[in-house]
Amino acid sequence: MAGDVKSKDKEVVKKLEGLGKEVLGQIEAGKEPSIELPVRTLGNIFFDKKSKTIKLGDKTSQRQFLNIAHTRKFMQTTLVASEIRKIIQEEATTSIRDLYYALKHTIADTTENTFEDQGESDPLIEDIESSLDLLREELHLAASSKGVIVGNMKIKDGKDTIDLTRMGSGGWGIPSNVEPERIEIKDLDAEYILFIEKDAVWKRFNEDAFWKKNKCIIITGRGQPSRAERRLVQRLNNEYNLPVLALMDADPWGMYIYSVIKQGSISLSYSEEKLATPDTKYLGLTVKDVETFKIPKEVTIKLNQLDVKRLNEMKGYEWFKAKEWQAEFALMKEKAIKLELEALSKKGIRFITETYLPEKIKSKDFLP
Repeated sequence: MAGDVKSKDKEVVKKLEGLGKEVLGQIEAGKEPSIELPVRTLGNIFFDKKSKTIKLGDKTSQRQFLNIAHTRKFMQTTLVASEIRKIIQEEATTSIRDLYYALKHTIADTTENTFEDQGESDPLIEDIESSLDLLREELHLAASSKGVIVGNMKIKDGKDTIDLTRMGSGGWGIPSNVEPERIEIKDLDAEYILFIEKDAVWKRFNEDAFWKKNKCIIITGRGQPSRAERRLVQRLNNEYNLPVLALMDADPWGMYIYSVIKQGSISLSYSEEKLATPDTKYLGLTVKDVETFKIPKEVTIKLNQLDVKRLNEMKGYEWFKAKEWQAEFALMKEKAIKLELEALSKKGIRFITETYLPEKIKSKDFLP
């Protein structure tokens, strides 16, 4: 694996150096230095029906050194690219916060700082990711990760082999970088992945050994999942052909989180082919489950104005156009209710693991 890491690092450094050589070549030829970057605006983002992911279009723009509106960003872009190259060559990993502080200084003989705040440096990292077709993790920049996972498989992380069946009540904390060069998946014995929105519900499934009894991997992103959880799930799906089932709250926010796992997000459209898992199915919770499983009305929650606004927005998204989703949205508005996964505890603390999930999976009662 160490060899794979070094090989990947060389490939990334070569791309970064290619960016620098291009600028240097322009200067040596007496031309205005410029950097071509993908346009990362809503007007250049689309839903690709073939890959079933949100993608960045092919529009590009030029960041020009001699354009006074671009000069500062041009300088900052080259600084970020140079520092990332240095970090990789030192075989180190850093956070985007550390990167900002490493680069912030007052330019000699001026009162001008290279960066005033992190809000200036973060978008430049995204520019480099999108223009070089790289993930942040491949640039040795650690994104936040908060997810946990458990199941019948082993993970080789550097020199350590970790048995995910022996992680106790807390599970294995997913690191920020789960690329194949860093994390090797071994001895996997599972039939599907259960992606659970909430940590408290994941804990119920872990305590009840649902993963062992039902031969699955259970994972949570503890709310909106980070890149690491999404990337690991995509790897398990691609490399082992494991179906992905999503268990979310029956509200617009839980359903949107599901869509991020499945199709991706607009903000990360430039890297969704490496993060999204289009095969994901929505297992529940749904408003129609209230009647199907006779869930008491008193544990439902009234939709508020913000919920309705979000629901109306989601109805228009291309990836929610399926008739099944439109029917679910219509029912939610008609009943004017939403409900949390924890509401199922009203029917018994283990109802969700012993009755609800097994019945839903057996009947394949999924939303696409």
